[in-house]
Amino acid sequence: MTSARQLYKNIVSGITAYPEKEAQAITFMLLEHYMRLRNIDVLVDRPIPETTAQPDWLSIISRLNNSEPVQHIIGSTEFCGLEFRVSSSVLIPRPETEELVRMVTRDYAEPDKDISILDIGTGSGCIAIVLARFLPHVNVHAWDVSDEALEVARENARQLIADVQFAKQDMLNVTFPIPGNVIKFDCLVSNPPYVTYSEAEHMLPNVLRFEPHEALFVEDNDPLLFYKAIADFGKHHLKEGGKCYVEINEHFGLETKKVFEDRSYQKVEILRDIHGKDRFVRAIWGN
Repeated sequence: MTSARQLYKNIVSGITAYPEKEAQAITFMLLEHYMRLRNIDVLVDRPIPETTAQPDWLSIISRLNNSEPVQHIIGSTEFCGLEFRVSSSVLIPRPETEELVRMVTRDYAEPDKDISILDIGTGSGCIAIVLARFLPHVNVHAWDVSDEALEVARENARQLIADVQFAKQDMLNVTFPIPGNVIKFDCLVSNPPYVTYSEAEHMLPNVLRFEPHEALFVEDNDPLLFYKAIADFGKHHLKEGGKCYVEINEHFGLETKKVFEDRSYQKVEILRDIHGKDRFVRAIWGN
């Protein structure tokens, strides 16, 4: 008979592609997912009966050492306390994006009539679905250019019982009429592609090799491409006083702010994430 602590140690020692602390965190995720073993079970060294079904740990460790993200191996990740399905077709939701969602939920927490929010480039649907769950009085729309991403997002919405209107739409080439027949939105929110290709050499292989490049990267000669498109769209499709929230590249905070200021948005702010980095821009359309 083996034990939770011994199994934990065996897995951690086998993961060589990550620093030890990260390997430990990954191992806890695996034990929770496959064995329903919690941190406390490892701490008290809970026995594991010989008859307990276990996955092919050697195969899993091999995939990890090949830089495959643990979220892809187990097929899901947690975001804002909810479990989201993920795949190679969508970005794995990051903690910084949780901060973006919290900003929107704080600003729209008070019930009001006919509030419409559009999530641009929804990916796994994490932003839109959390907003729909936390703001049940709000009409939430979500767009993505990828059929595969929309399939994942719709499945997440079904599993999490979230009322979101999804549609295929390219923000760089918006087609009309807008899906859902919404002419004006109260809020736009987006985590668009913002990593320049020149920054790729500094990124981890688990991101570069397994996450969709079209959701990550922009050309170095036009790194603000999507922010310009979002700001231009908002000029015509945000209500007076409507707000726009975007996650940004920390190296282009002032430049992104200027994109909105040049298009006559008001009260344009750069907001920092929990690590103190320029991470978000919030802007208001109209007076």
